Amino acid sequence: MEKKLALSSPTHLEQEGRQRYLCTVHDLEPHFAWINLYSAALDERSPFFNREYNEFYFDKAVYNYYIHPQWDHFGSNTLYIKILFADYQEGFAIIEMMGEWNDALYNDIMQLKREVLEILIQEGINKFVMIGENVLNYHASDDSYYEEWFQDVEDGWIALINFRPHVVEEFRRERIDYYLNFGGELEDIAWRTLGPRQLFTLIDGVLSRRLN
Repeated sequence: MEKKLALSSPTHLEQEGRQRYLCTVHDLEPHFAWINLYSAALDERSPFFNREYNEFYFDKAVYNYYIHPQWDHFGSNTLYIKILFADYQEGFAIIEMMGEWNDALYNDIMQLKREVLEILIQEGINKFVMIGENVLNYHASDDSYYEEWFQDVEDGWIALINFRPHVVEEFRRERIDYYLNFGGELEDIAWRTLGPRQLFTLIDGVLSRRLN
């Protein structure tokens, strides 16, 4: 399928929101309430095993704006993640995302699939909760890697929660809702008030009702 390089022009309000967001990204930290339950840097099965972090050295950036050093780089120029929790017995992972998701220019989904998701899938993960409230924009290319991801978790699911309305609208416009679950009850979940297994049970219940 031909790759689409033309990006939609942001509205004035989106431009203002983008500027405000980029000016504060250095203050956005990954969720740490579950760190006593799980750390990807201590997980031998994680793609970020033995990753070291310097709280005083800001070496990652979205465009020219430095971000908090606890976010993990996986190959993208503008998108970063944190694996907040992985349960290999139950087969699920919860991943927080931040930045701009840009498949059109940087093929972020390919990087994410190859460098992170496939490693987790090989370890038995087939249910993914992707948290996207700090994803500012989404720019699409073709859907081949989403299709791959969907096929790799044949007996599981992929849920995108708390993404911004205009990002969800882009997902719908690109018709990747065939592969990923988002919108509706998944748009406004108070996930920080829950433990990781509570969140998984909540999402699993929502998707069971949808899929059945």
